[in-house]
Amino acid sequence: MGRKSGSLQVKRVAAPKIWPIARKEYKFAIRVMPGPHPKEQSIPLYIILKDMLKLVRNRREAKRVVAEGQIKVDGRVRRDLRYPVGLMDVIELVKVQEYYRVLPLPNYRFMLHPISKEEATYKLCSIKDKVTIKGGHIQLALHDGRNQIVHVKDPRNPEEDVYHTRDTVKISIPNQKLLGHIEFKEGVQALIVFGKNMGRFGIIKSIRTIIGPVSNVAIIETPSGKLLETTTEYVFPVGYEKPEISLPEVITSE
Repeated sequence: MGRKSGSLQVKRVAAPKIWPIARKEYKFAIRVMPGPHPKEQSIPLYIILKDMLKLVRNRREAKRVVAEGQIKVDGRVRRDLRYPVGLMDVIELVKVQEYYRVLPLPNYRFMLHPISKEEATYKLCSIKDKVTIKGGHIQLALHDGRNQIVHVKDPRNPEEDVYHTRDTVKISIPNQKLLGHIEFKEGVQALIVFGKNMGRFGIIKSIRTIIGPVSNVAIIETPSGKLLETTTEYVFPVGYEKPEISLPEVITSE
């Protein structure tokens, strides 16, 4: 009988660059399962427990930890070591009551930023697409695979429709209530989450529209006054006067 699915592991040298793992110490690493984040933009839960948090030494210990329900991602218990954890996800260590948010680093890596219990009750999500559904309501497709419904009182005059693609919404976890909205526009504080300027933080100074199949370009001014140019697809608004989430000094100081 033939094999029904692909391999459950990947060669370390071919693993996504955002994985903070030793590439040549071992040959293989666990493969991420299909889930809310693209595989190139997510890290398996096992890699987080073993290589990033260093809570376990091997897969046997990791299996026991997740089987006991000690790990939550975005407020929900996850029991699969291959579960994909991605940008802005909140990880909770139930037993020790520690909380972390997944953020980008300037060296094209993901990091786990320690946050408070209060901050762990919400996350920021980028709007990737939106459609009108039955009844005139608005459905927002978010970067982490969620679909958020915005209920409209009058479909002929949808006053609640203030959302656009590349805007950011603040939602509670795990019940997914809308708590806030950050527009993608000039003057907004933002993170560059992918590309050669990944992990840089600053203010959106200008947005340049490009005619043709190429994405629009955003100019970001860092706290040090440096101007960075990147595609708008990599820009993640995080706040107006100040970020809605705490950011590590390694990001805000550059």
